[in-house]
Amino acid sequence: MTLIIAVDGPAASGKGTIAARLAQTYGLPHLDTGLLYRAVGARLLAEGGSLDDEAAATQAARGLDASDLVDDEDLTTGEAGEAASRVARFGGVRAALLELQQAFAAQAGGAVLDGRDIGTVIAPDAPAKLFVTATPQVRAGRRWKQLTARGINISFEDMLADIQRRDDRDAGRGSAPMIQAEDAVLLDTTDMGIEAAFDAARRIVEAARAKHDL
Repeated sequence: MTLIIAVDGPAASGKGTIAARLAQTYGLPHLDTGLLYRAVGARLLAEGGSLDDEAAATQAARGLDASDLVDDEDLTTGEAGEAASRVARFGGVRAALLELQQAFAAQAGGAVLDGRDIGTVIAPDAPAKLFVTATPQVRAGRRWKQLTARGINISFEDMLADIQRRDDRDAGRGSAPMIQAEDAVLLDTTDMGIEAAFDAARRIVEAARAKHDL
């Protein structure tokens, strides 16, 4: 069995940082699948399209490839995150990106993917699955610090409202909603720094490796 590590969870839970560290530790390629949806949303906005237009969003998704995600700071903005959450509700967009994500997961030797439906849809047979979360208040605080450090002016209250709105949309969408896979290990990072969270994640992966003799 190939070592595929699926890391799911809501925005600003720490899943992206944890996934990147796990990829580095195990020498595996890493895909932040949220960037795919951010790229679709950003492309749609750049073309003057509506984030409520499923046909246009699906067309944008079909023309996407991994090279669109390289060194694009525009994909890390709050606006891109909101756009990603909105286009991700469309079944056509998710279907268009499914093959790309599954091909990444199927690489020889394995891979690390983080998102919201990795363990349930993209790689349901992954031997190592984590669901990383934290309270909305803590996650909003983390994202607020990141954005204000980059000179982006946003209040904590607005950031919290944005986090809660995206949580509701991601968990409530009809196509591949954000849920914890039955065999995923829950990792609550509310009271953890990044080193403690990463150490906990690494131990979860090591337990999975031992179980599957990887």
